[in-house]
Amino acid sequence: MSPTAAELYSKVDHVIPSVEWATMTDDVDAILRLKRERNAVILAHNYMTPEIYHGVADIVGDSLALAREATTVDADVIVLAGVHFMAETAKLLNPAKTVLIPDINSGCSLAESITPEDVRALRAKHPGVPVVTYVNTSAAVKAESDICCTSGNAVHIIESLGVPEVIMIPDQYLAANIAAQTGVQMITHPGSCIVHERFTPADIAQMRIDYPGVEVLAHPECPRPVVEAADFAGSTAQMQDYVEKRKPLKVALMTECSMSDNVAQSNPDVDFVRPCNLCPYMKLNTLAKIRHSLETMTTQVEIDPEVAERARAAVDRMLQVGPPPKAAPTASETKKAGT
Repeated sequence: MSPTAAELYSKVDHVIPSVEWATMTDDVDAILRLKRERNAVILAHNYMTPEIYHGVADIVGDSLALAREATTVDADVIVLAGVHFMAETAKLLNPAKTVLIPDINSGCSLAESITPEDVRALRAKHPGVPVVTYVNTSAAVKAESDICCTSGNAVHIIESLGVPEVIMIPDQYLAANIAAQTGVQMITHPGSCIVHERFTPADIAQMRIDYPGVEVLAHPECPRPVVEAADFAGSTAQMQDYVEKRKPLKVALMTECSMSDNVAQSNPDVDFVRPCNLCPYMKLNTLAKIRHSLETMTTQVEIDPEVAERARAAVDRMLQVGPPPKAAPTASETKKAGT
């Protein structure tokens, strides 16, 4: 028997006051019922708010985890609580399933920074150089690529190619940080994440003054000087793993705000310093919109079959490389590697 909203509260009580949760229970119970009726699952990115991430989601994780789990779901309907490129990836890997996105406007600054024409121009300028495309892109851009990567497996994917140079698009900062770790020369594109590009080394310096002993974890979409100033850099899943294994007394996650809330719920003994940059696209996902999506079966994600076939090949190549090594490096190891 599936839980009720009242029973789920223990999963969010550390970060959501009971009076606030009371305003959410109608939507939560309706979503739980609709999931049963529709044979639906909810995949939620780490940047979802706690009532989605801990409350109604069936599968949570970073973009790599969601891409992998999307291939194994036993359901007729997938609701992707995240942004549009994630829903497209779920559809690519589950072409026979109905994939819903709660708000069609939940885009991504990285995905919007590059077009298929841009990729073709880069190929023409650098013939023979493989194109590694971050999953934070449209299916149409993936279709012009050789292989995809995520922030969690980028090093693993780049090293698997065994080449001295790649075209790595569209995130210029992720490319710079991966180049520093792998030694592979990166041909880049001037894309960036509107959340992570706003962090600065000065933010970290001030944090260390205000919160002595704080351990700073940065996402590799942050500019290179921010990553160099941090104690550790990794994907959202790697940051979560760091906190859960090392249990720092104080930690700051240089990433989207809700990430700290979600990790804090599972680690009440860790003091989270909260630099807060919100992703306006991620925050378009709400309980009410997820409920409406399941009630009306909207908005369904569709991809042109010819584009889907080529884009699926790039994602499949990423998945075939296999997961990166399980253990995340320690802070000292990471700093030594320059990432």
